[in-house]
Amino acid sequence: MLGVLGSVLLLVTVGGIILINVVGGANNRARAIADDFTNLIIAGDVTNAYENYLDPALKEKLSQEEFTLGVHGLGLDESCKPNYSSVTVSSKNGANSADVAGSIDCATKTVELVYRFEGVNELKMVNIRLRPQT
Repeated sequence: MLGVLGSVLLLVTVGGIILINVVGGANNRARAIADDFTNLIIAGDVTNAYENYLDPALKEKLSQEEFTLGVHGLGLDESCKPNYSSVTVSSKNGANSADVAGSIDCATKTVELVYRFEGVNELKMVNIRLRPQT
């Protein structure tokens, strides 16, 4: 009886550890993608950010010219750093999604950021909001 109870407890513990590692790994991957994208726009490399991170459906709604004008209009500079307050990852029927929220904190301003990434094998941005805070 004790052997069966010990085996069940061991399986529950191992399952919990695996679940924590999978969820933690997915959160870390989503944060890394958001970081890469945000660092590109802070550095002014909007073409690379647009081409490599935006989903084709978002590109249909938002031209590269509009994206570039919007990012440059934020006036980001080398003092700016991303600060994520929330990273939420989920998976349903093989499709993954990640919602990232926070801010880009600069010496003279703060820009609110909200990103949504979706995909099966690779996450691409399907929604973006960058709004200066007053």
